[in-house]
Amino acid sequence: MCNADRRDYERICNEFGVKDMEAVLKRLEEKKRERANNKYKDGVIPSDPYDADATENQNLKSADRAKDFSVTSLRQKDPRLNQIDVEEFNLLNRGLNQVDEEGQLVLAEYKLSTLDFVIKIQEVTAQEREDALFECILTHPLPKVKWIGKGSALEDGEKYSITVSDHKLIHRLLIRDCEPLDKGIYSAVAGISTCSAWLVVEADRDPASAGKKIARKTTLAGGSRVDLEKVAREQQMKNREEIERILASVKAKHGEGQLRDGTTITTGGSDGKISAITGSGKSNRAGKDKTRGSGGNSKSRNLKGDGAVMTLDDVAEEDLVVDGPKKKKHSRSGQADFDKVTDTDEEGYSEENEEVSGSASDSRCITNGKGTGYRKIGSNGKIVDVENNLANEVADWEGNKDSAGSVRCNGEKKKVHWKQHTSDPNEPASENEDEASNSDEEEEEEEDDSTGRATRSRRSKRSQQQQKGLNGESTGPSEHSECDETEEATGSAAHSRRKRHGPLIEDAVIDPGVQFICGLSDVNAIINETAELTCKLSSEDCEGAWFRDGKKISPDDNFAITKDGAIHKLVISGCKEEHSGKYRFEADGRKTEAVINVRDPPRVGPEDLSDFIEPVTVKVGHNAIFKVHFVGHEPIKIQWYKEGEELQDGTNTRIEKSASRSRLLLSRCQRKDTGEIKIKLKNEHGFIEAISQLIVLDKPTPPLGPAEVTENSPMCIEFKWRPPKDDGGSPVINYVMERQQVGRNTWKKLGEIPGVPSYRDTNVEHGRKYCYRIRAVTTEGTSEVMETDEMQAGTLAFPGPPAPPKVVSAYDDCVNISWDSPSNRGGSRILGYIVEKRKKGSNLWTVVNALDELIKEKKYAVKDVVAGMEYEFRVTAINLSGVGEFSSPSEFVFARDPKKPPGKVTSLKVTETSYSHIVLTWTKPEDRPGIQDEAKGYFVEIRQAECMEWSRCNTTPIITTSYSVKGLRSMDTYWLRVIAINDGGESAAEELPNYVTAMPSPVRPKFTNHNMKSFRVVRAGNSVRIIVNFEASPRPVIMWLKDNAPVTKRVTVSNSDGSSQLLIPSSERSDSGIYSIVVKNLAGQETFSIEVRVTDDPKPPGPVELEENVPGTVTVIWEPSPDEKRDDRLHYTVSKLDSTKRTWTTVADRLFNNKFTVCNIMLGREYNFRVYAKNDMGISAPSESPTWGMEKKKEKFAVSVSTGKDCDLRCAPTFIVPLKLHTAPKGYECYMSCAVKGNPQPHVTWYRNHISLNTNTNYYISNTCGVCSMLILRVGPKDMGEYTITAENALGRAECSTVLSVRE
Repeated sequence: MCNADRRDYERICNEFGVKDMEAVLKRLEEKKRERANNKYKDGVIPSDPYDADATENQNLKSADRAKDFSVTSLRQKDPRLNQIDVEEFNLLNRGLNQVDEEGQLVLAEYKLSTLDFVIKIQEVTAQEREDALFECILTHPLPKVKWIGKGSALEDGEKYSITVSDHKLIHRLLIRDCEPLDKGIYSAVAGISTCSAWLVVEADRDPASAGKKIARKTTLAGGSRVDLEKVAREQQMKNREEIERILASVKAKHGEGQLRDGTTITTGGSDGKISAITGSGKSNRAGKDKTRGSGGNSKSRNLKGDGAVMTLDDVAEEDLVVDGPKKKKHSRSGQADFDKVTDTDEEGYSEENEEVSGSASDSRCITNGKGTGYRKIGSNGKIVDVENNLANEVADWEGNKDSAGSVRCNGEKKKVHWKQHTSDPNEPASENEDEASNSDEEEEEEEDDSTGRATRSRRSKRSQQQQKGLNGESTGPSEHSECDETEEATGSAAHSRRKRHGPLIEDAVIDPGVQFICGLSDVNAIINETAELTCKLSSEDCEGAWFRDGKKISPDDNFAITKDGAIHKLVISGCKEEHSGKYRFEADGRKTEAVINVRDPPRVGPEDLSDFIEPVTVKVGHNAIFKVHFVGHEPIKIQWYKEGEELQDGTNTRIEKSASRSRLLLSRCQRKDTGEIKIKLKNEHGFIEAISQLIVLDKPTPPLGPAEVTENSPMCIEFKWRPPKDDGGSPVINYVMERQQVGRNTWKKLGEIPGVPSYRDTNVEHGRKYCYRIRAVTTEGTSEVMETDEMQAGTLAFPGPPAPPKVVSAYDDCVNISWDSPSNRGGSRILGYIVEKRKKGSNLWTVVNALDELIKEKKYAVKDVVAGMEYEFRVTAINLSGVGEFSSPSEFVFARDPKKPPGKVTSLKVTETSYSHIVLTWTKPEDRPGIQDEAKGYFVEIRQAECMEWSRCNTTPIITTSYSVKGLRSMDTYWLRVIAINDGGESAAEELPNYVTAMPSPVRPKFTNHNMKSFRVVRAGNSVRIIVNFEASPRPVIMWLKDNAPVTKRVTVSNSDGSSQLLIPSSERSDSGIYSIVVKNLAGQETFSIEVRVTDDPKPPGPVELEENVPGTVTVIWEPSPDEKRDDRLHYTVSKLDSTKRTWTTVADRLFNNKFTVCNIMLGREYNFRVYAKNDMGISAPSESPTWGMEKKKEKFAVSVSTGKDCDLRCAPTFIVPLKLHTAPKGYECYMSCAVKGNPQPHVTWYRNHISLNTNTNYYISNTCGVCSMLILRVGPKDMGEYTITAENALGRAECSTVLSVRE
């Protein structure tokens, strides 16, 4: 954004998703200001401190590059440079000459500070066709702000009027003739500061104007409610005080006439102009030109030569250029274009100064080319050679010279040429030109373009030695003096640099003379009318002269010159086109200029305008003619409008146009043509509008029904109706009445009545029905007829009951009551009322007023009461038919003096809370006679914590001392209070000391579904749904975990007030695990876990093999099922088929290994084995083994007697199949087995951690033919440890051990 145009800022922010554009602009402003400060410190003056992409950086160190700055274009880029008025500028100009470089930076920071709004535009609500006004005040003067309406820039014209006050602080936007389409947001943009407000256009809701064009309104909506001029004056004072404060602080820091580098400033006049600086340095070369904002300061520094002293004679003043809507230029402050100074030494070397345009003043930069001294222009206008005592006459240019010229130095001869430039208040008016020619001089050509910039063409070549001189290097023992470059820029000063030798001589003090307090301003005058130019000087004794286009003006018939103290006026009577031009006022060497533009917009004479705006009234079918005579510069565009729509030639419309008149003819006008007629005349100088009205007269429309009967009695019928919707342009004079009795064919004329839409017919018969015809009569004719419905006379209709009486006040001797009239009056007016009373506990009603003393009003003071007794009252209405029904009785009231209000309730507290209600309880206030009486009821009031308004929860007082406030928003905070009430009024409110949150009392989370299983098996592909119910208050935070990690996105969790559900739509084996729910609130947390096993029917085991390790046993060995690795709960079952039984029997189940030894294998039989894989879901297909066993061969029985020795088969116990290591899941079975042999049969004992298990019923132990096994039905952590089996007989002892691990 630093390198982008301001118009692209919004687009860039949208591209990068930046929402807070205001913060970005502030950061950008700081960045640009920091960049500008860095450039100042480096000797670079940016063309626009707020425009980073300026076309060229101006570096004061580069002397060989021409600078060209456009003052006008720079002001157009950033109008914030015009932030100081004339008085502020004069103050700055005097102060800036007395501060050093740091002081200039401080002032520049102030003048280039970000604009802001003192008063922003406010929302405006306007009626349709009304004008709307937006107003704002800025912190600094600004000639123009940018107005934006609904995203588009607004321009001054017919629809929008954009104005600015004289001091350029108040800016206004007037929106004419508002329409609903104009509704939207309008913004004012000043620099990077903006303010916005809504324009709300309310449509006309009058039903009578439906479908018609609304007439233009002359009222104005909007405008500030404060005195803007007063605020603007206060802001001007603040700006001036801030400038003075800055100057005072800088002066105090550096001391009177002292700079930090030790140089001395000598002022050369009462306005503080710096005449000379003395000091020591390293180079006889001019210093840098530091210029910022609207002020400038010219310095010459001695940087090289020892003892060399430089002269700084003048301080530039800013050239303020204000670009208005027509790009007019107002020049202020003294300006001088010090174009060129060329010094040539004895060897012919010369150096050129670059062009200066803008703000150089009283620049005396002429030095002795021989290097033995320097020359200086004194207060008498002469050039003084300090050491050689030489004097050469030059032009007399004191003070702030407004000129642009060139100075050439060649030996002892100098040429000074000044050229006229744009003027400025407080600028000398001398235009003398002095020239001294030299045949050896170079030629220069200089042109002055339209913006006041000077361009030059140089025809000299620079030598290498000159180039070294520009870079600050010595060109030889005889150094020539030089005037270094000066730059042309907005608000910049002209600075001169030169080399000199010799002592410094101070200037004499110069009186600044008369100053302009207020300069001239441009005027747009109307031809043949009066124009006036006004300016104000600082002295009342000073005379002045007026000039037009350089020629002095003398008073005559057209020009009148007046002087009122310090105010000078030029009045031009009967302006002509030749009076346009540039006017200048000169006084005491100062001048100010302005431009008068004589315009010739369209105009209408007063008599012609008066004739045109007079409404035109015609009858229907007739023609209407509007004509206007006008004058103005041709060509003039003529446009006619009817109700805002432009008219064109057509069947009933004819428009005639000429150079000085126009005529509109509307043929055969109809009533709908009534409305606004407008003519608009426009040329290049302006436009004018005139508005008239067209009234087309016609007969009225019929009166509007239906007729409303206001009274109906045996003696009369009274009714009313509504006037005609359109009276035809004339008021209704009379109504013509006719009557017909129902059942007859004739109508009876009743005559005419005045123009009041009501009629009372007293000539009626009891029980008869009548119809009426009504016609409206105006001066234009009689309307069509309006016929009423049937109306019956003479029926008895009694009024309905009035509303129950209300007790207004009660005293010992009087009770005041009031009531409302009955909704049903019985068709006739109410004649009066009758009031009755009754004591409490009695059935007798007593009449308060007699029948011949009817109560006319709807209130009455009942005085026939006994003090201390309790009464109730009722009322009945009477009309022409008779007495109606009685009302319902009033509330009981004591006949006693008013009571005192009750006291405050006590012990107010909250007893119960929930998400939607709060229960309050309190104690009734004490009864203190004479101080506070007993409370009869209570009101409960509530307000939200962020709201300041109380609202009542109950509309009628409650009697109980507790109340439940319902309809609250969950977790919102509320303030509550209770007010006691009785007949004497309300008590003071008793409020809870703290706010209450709509939430139940804290309850630690607790799970309520006690039958929840901790293990669940689900077939793969099926859904998994876990529902957990709980109780907790306030509403807890619920979190689901799987294996102590958050669940994945494929798991859906649904929470409600008292339950939570976990859902896996389609489960997979990877979803197996332990799922935990954590319920947590401020009272604590609770956790519940459930293991979910997602599995499927297992695949069968691999091939089965059979082995015989012990006679009479078969070891079955099989390959594991492919699902064994994925399912740690998978186990195996072994079945056996005996060839003699032909049925399969299970020999082993829940095997977690891949082998099993089957005992009791008989020789001579065949055996088949099957191995199944089983898990929590089901069983697999079997894997079958090969057939085991062989047939027993039959041999002949023979008896043989052995003669050998007996064989001893006894042996010590040995384990032929040892125990294996086991790891079993928690809650599952564990099976251990081994094989042992020994003769005699050994005794087997099982141990866990050296504790015998043979007598423990939790372990199932068996020993079949040497195969020892042990089964643990449900493995738990307590079963972990070392298991040992011992076999012992008479011949010895054997031992085998293993370790059991339990997996969670």
